[in-house]
Amino acid sequence: MARTPTTDIPLGFQAPDFALLDVVTGAMSNQDELMASGPTVVVFMCNHCPFVVHILPEFVAFAKEYMARGVNVLAISSNDVEGYPMDGPEHMKALAERLDFGFPYLYDESQEVAQAYEAACTPDFSIFDANQRCVYRGQFDGARPGNDIPVTGLDMRQALDTLLSGGAVSEEGQTPSLGCNIKWKA
Repeated sequence: MARTPTTDIPLGFQAPDFALLDVVTGAMSNQDELMASGPTVVVFMCNHCPFVVHILPEFVAFAKEYMARGVNVLAISSNDVEGYPMDGPEHMKALAERLDFGFPYLYDESQEVAQAYEAACTPDFSIFDANQRCVYRGQFDGARPGNDIPVTGLDMRQALDTLLSGGAVSEEGQTPSLGCNIKWKA
C-alpha cells in the first residue's frame, strides 16, 4: 500500500459531471440528482484499503447524522477491479448492504470521474456547497491505522457545521487525507 495524500488543488472548483452505476440499486445516478439540494460530501473509497476500513463504521454513522441535517453524501469506487477484485460492484454492494450505508455507493469503471475530481487516494474527501463548489478537500480526521487517534470525523464535522450555519469554510488548516493510492488501470 502506497501512502498517498489528497491532491492539493485550488478550492472553489465546480463539481464535475458524472453518471455512474449505484451498485445497490442497479440504477445509473448522476451528479445533478445526487447533489441537487444542500451541501454534498463526495468520498472516493474502496472496499479493501486499510485506511478506509479503519474509518468506515464511523463514516457511515457520520453520513447518517449529516444526511438527517440535509447534507448529501455519496461514495465512489474507481479502483481497477481486475487487479483488485474485492473492489468490484458485487463486493461493493455486499459491503454497502452489510454496513447499511444509506448513501449511494457508485462504481467508476472508466476511472474518468476520479480523474475529473483529481482524486488520488482512498479515502479522498471533498465537500461541495449548495452551488456545487468545492469548499473542503481534506481528511475525515487525524485517525490512521495504528496511530491510536480516535475516529471521530472531527475535521469534516467542523467544515460541515460551519457550512450548515451559513459560514464560510476556511481554506486554512485543511489537512490532506491520507490513504492508499487509487489503483489505476494500466
